[in-house]
Amino acid sequence: MHTVAIIAMHGVLPFDLGTACEAFGRVRDESGRDAYRVRVCGEARDVKAGLFDLRMSWDLTHLVGAETVIVPGIADPNMPVSDDVLDALRRAAAGGTRIASICTGAFVLAAAGLLDGVRATTHWQAAPELALRYPKIKVDANALFVDTGRILTSAGAAAGIDLCLHIIRRDHGAAVAAQMARLAVVPLVREGDQSQFMVPEPPSSRSALSPLLVWMEDNLHRPLPLKELAARAAMSGRTFSRRFREQTGTTPLQWLLAARIRRAQQLLERTPLSIERIATEVGFESAVTLRSHFTKQVGVPPMTYRRAFSGESAGVIADGGNREREATA
Repeated sequence: MHTVAIIAMHGVLPFDLGTACEAFGRVRDESGRDAYRVRVCGEARDVKAGLFDLRMSWDLTHLVGAETVIVPGIADPNMPVSDDVLDALRRAAAGGTRIASICTGAFVLAAAGLLDGVRATTHWQAAPELALRYPKIKVDANALFVDTGRILTSAGAAAGIDLCLHIIRRDHGAAVAAQMARLAVVPLVREGDQSQFMVPEPPSSRSALSPLLVWMEDNLHRPLPLKELAARAAMSGRTFSRRFREQTGTTPLQWLLAARIRRAQQLLERTPLSIERIATEVGFESAVTLRSHFTKQVGVPPMTYRRAFSGESAGVIADGGNREREATA
């Protein structure tokens, strides 16, 4: 039977640990038998997990012989990782064991050197720190999970479920994974390249363009052609484009797109405005254009985002002020 060893370090995130335990511990193969043998292997006999301690039945020596090792997230990714954990992971990797991390567990794999030169992800808030501390890693802050074969990483919380279902689907096929998804009451398929539900951060600048950036944020509802922006900055179009990239790291068009998507997210979360009205408010020419750009940038359509992040019902305020039910994006 396929053995899944889940490492429990001090500071382990209980949600991530429980996700792996439940996902693999409840899977039945097509004949109805247990698909996995699950062992939670602690770095100590008693592991501190925030609000409570965990008593371990297995230790790190039980990683030997496991076909899959899961590293859940840890509360403090800056916390030093013990040599025992790092050595155990390196031995497992050298032996061909499949190793996967959930959320900030990627920092543990990184400390072991297992992510050098490969694409990996983690929770989007922690991704910049991962990239800064481990420049050899190709950090993808947008992906829900990344599967490079023997090494897999996922973003935070629910993305850990996506990763576990992906592994189950790899091992036992779609039917077994679908049954587990139904048991967990979660969607079966959210592809790894789907973006995390993240708010695009505005490229910041403390340069001479800062007042212009503030003005652009305040005028997203109207067309902002390059010629007008350059004129406000008292530069030629070519000079303005060059200076803008130098000082913000992106182009005026890309900056505006990110700012408009960010504003649309805020309106979806906080108001019952229709998609058509939101498109107008943030400067898109139509709801179709908003849906296209929003889905590409955020990973889901606007209405899906609203259902996930707003307590509003399906009713929205139409442009004329009357209540109407908006079509699903």
